[in-house]
Order: sequence, then structure tokens, then C-alpha cells
Amino acid sequence: MPEGDSVWKVARRLDDALLGRRLERADLRVPRLATSDLTGRTVEANATHGKHLLTRLSGDLTLHTHLRMDGSWTVTRPGRRLPARLMGDVRVVLATAGGPTAYGILLPVVELVATSQEASVVGHLGPDPLREDWDPEEAVRRLGADPARPLVSALLDQRLMAGLGNLWANELCFIAGRSPWTPVAEVDLAGVVRTAARALRHSARVPGAYQVTTGRGRRGEDHWVAGRYRRPCRRCGTPVQMVPEIANDPDNRRTWWCPACQPGPGRGSG
Repeated sequence: MPEGDSVWKVARRLDDALLGRRLERADLRVPRLATSDLTGRTVEANATHGKHLLTRLSGDLTLHTHLRMDGSWTVTRPGRRLPARLMGDVRVVLATAGGPTAYGILLPVVELVATSQEASVVGHLGPDPLREDWDPEEAVRRLGADPARPLVSALLDQRLMAGLGNLWANELCFIAGRSPWTPVAEVDLAGVVRTAARALRHSARVPGAYQVTTGRGRRGEDHWVAGRYRRPCRRCGTPVQMVPEIANDPDNRRTWWCPACQPGPGRGSG
């Protein structure tokens, strides 16, 4: 699933293609918005909050989308279009006058809201390190509100701190030297929040650093534990362990950890 840094980078790509341009054609290919007409509106911003994308248009209107597991955005140059084999998966078309066209593919969330009412779709989210209104103290407060909650579950809860997905949650637990199921009351949450914010910003904004957690960008060497089941821990050589996700339980996603470098309880302990 794309994480907050993924969506932030998508927003910057859409900025390059759409920002300040007038929409010559705009198709919303979801049943309840099929008759909505965005033609003539100007793209004023592509904002993000966590994993949510907010494309703000003139006239107090925002196109709210979410990628979830399979969604993506792609941009074509003027006069070009997507291959016909992909067009059946397109949910949004934003074509600018004489400029590029952006296509939202397999987007599971497509809705229109008044820009002044964006809180109705993102107001439940916690602080986001990639936003100007980032509030680390509030993130720490929210993460610590349930002292018994496992660290990995708290990091995945977008209501507490927005933008961290499964990759970052697993890698942050390793960097903190804690079992993913350590109760948050036993963790230096301020330190974890500082690390998370620094890592997410570095990943989003530094060329070549996207989701590299080890400092080594070569494929296969970029993560500490995520995706490394049964492979030796980079720090101590102990085989990395993994437990599968529990279906329909957002608190229990697939989890990787090194039992030597991350001592503490296992899933369901306590």
C-alpha cells in the first residue's frame, strides 16, 4: 500500500502537470459522479494529508482521492494518451488546455467535497510530518493515549499520526530496537516520532532516498527487516521473522522483526 511519502510524491508530479492550468476536460468515471462537470476550473493545489490526496480546484471544490492498495496516477504529455488496454481501469481524467493529462487508475476513493469542508474527509487524521501544520507533540500525545497498545499498531493508526504505512511501521520498530508488540508506554515515543518525521521527509524530498531505511539504496539492501523473512538481520545475522496479517484487522498487518535486535513480547503476548 502506498504510504504518505508515496502520495506526497504523486502530488508533486501532479503539480508539475496541472498546477495553475485550466481543465479542458475532466471525467470522473465513478457512477455517482459521472455527471459532474469540472471543465473550466483551474487546479489550485495538490495537497496531501497522510495517504489522502486533495486536488483543489477553483470555485471552492476539492477532488478527494485515495490510492489504497492498487490505485495510481500517471501523466501523459500533450497530444498523448494512455494505451487502450489501460483505459478500462481509469477512474479520473484531468486534461488541461494545451497541456498534460493526468489519469487516476483503479482509484477506490473518488469524491468531490467543498474545499472549505475538507475536514469531512481528512479531519479524523493525526498530524502529518509532510504538512506545514505538523505537530510532533500532538502526535506523541495521540500515540501514547492507549498505553497498552502495541507500538506497531499505534504507528499504523492514521488517526494518531498520518502517513506511516506497513513498511515504515516495521522499519521504525527495528530502528527503535523494540519488538513491534512492545506497549507504547514502554517506548520513547518522542524519539520514535522524531525519527519517523525525519525519515518520511528524507524519503519524500531527497532524490534517490525514497523509502530507503538503511542508507543503502541498492535494491535488496534498502530495508532492515521489511520483506526480509528468513534472511539474516543486517545488524546481527539472526534470521528475520515474520507473522502474516490477520484478515480485516488493520492493527495486525504482516509484520517483520529481528528477535535478537528487537527483544520484547510477540503478537498476542500479555
